Amino acid sequence: MSKVFRNVLIGGAALAGAAGAAVWAVAPRGFKNKQKHYVPTVPDVWYAHRGLHDAGSGLTADYAEQSGEYVALARRMAVKAGYGSETKPGPIAPENSMAAFAAACEAGYGIELDIQLSRDGEVVVVHDADLGRVAGDPRNIKDLSYSELTRIPLYPTAEPGDARAALLPGGEENPPLVVTPSQAPEGYYQHVPLFSDVLKLVAGRVPLIVEYKFENNATWDDRDVELMEKGHALLEAYDGPFVVESFHPGAVNWYKENHPDVCRGQLAFWPASGGARNGSPVDQVRRYAAGSLAFDWLSRPDFVAYDWHGGALPQVRLTRAMGAMPVAWTVRSQEELEACGERFERFIFEAFVPQGE
Repeated sequence: MSKVFRNVLIGGAALAGAAGAAVWAVAPRGFKNKQKHYVPTVPDVWYAHRGLHDAGSGLTADYAEQSGEYVALARRMAVKAGYGSETKPGPIAPENSMAAFAAACEAGYGIELDIQLSRDGEVVVVHDADLGRVAGDPRNIKDLSYSELTRIPLYPTAEPGDARAALLPGGEENPPLVVTPSQAPEGYYQHVPLFSDVLKLVAGRVPLIVEYKFENNATWDDRDVELMEKGHALLEAYDGPFVVESFHPGAVNWYKENHPDVCRGQLAFWPASGGARNGSPVDQVRRYAAGSLAFDWLSRPDFVAYDWHGGALPQVRLTRAMGAMPVAWTVRSQEELEACGERFERFIFEAFVPQGE
């Protein structure tokens, strides 16, 4: 055997081995395992990102042309559900609030929401690690009790359609000098809700996508396990359709190991630009591995919730071909929907009203 031919064979074997490893790494849960555990699929509805909201995520200048109709719908549906009034000058249904979830139910949309733990171990519904963007209060959720959270209004001085709350006095200091009011504010306002209250409100009327949020997706500690156990205990007692997801493969793996009958999803995005390239070399490698779905060997998800820009990426197409449902997040215009529609089977949206809805 010639040396060149031998090298070609060795190189080909190495490539085949690498390709096989890649396929194994991104493989979702197998069909037989789904049958064994009677795993449901992701219900076929539109999912309102953090509820149908009139303040918060996605309501930026980039989407102002279409978001007016969306904000108006959120307000109408919230009022129909008994929250606030359309004449109220400020927001009545900010993101991840009881009013936003009630509005989504009235409109018939499924709901995507986020859960994490308060200082006193309550499972609360809020996206960011702190309240800066949604309440102008830069303090961390983990440092605030649920009682305190009930006295901090979401978007207290904002206008309908605002994406961010104005920083509260003292919020610019380090550490922040913001103090929780001793009494609840007067008049109508929304605050960070308990997950248990949200489940009572929705009461099975629309499907839920529940995202488990963590301070660090590269670590796993007792507090993370506490969130998983408490969050699932509430879902186990809930009589309605839901699926779970997380950016943290450890959280999805927790469901694989402990509750294989639950439909589970791996959240991911392709960190090709912007702030995703920041951080240490180890952090960057970890982000690229996560975006490549290289941790799916740990989570073996039923669906992959991927940034809508990434539907054509090889790893997304491969895992779809092997049986994982692709779910797009977060689509914010009809143009974005048309650009990604053929690549995904379910859609999480905000800032526009999808045509035909």
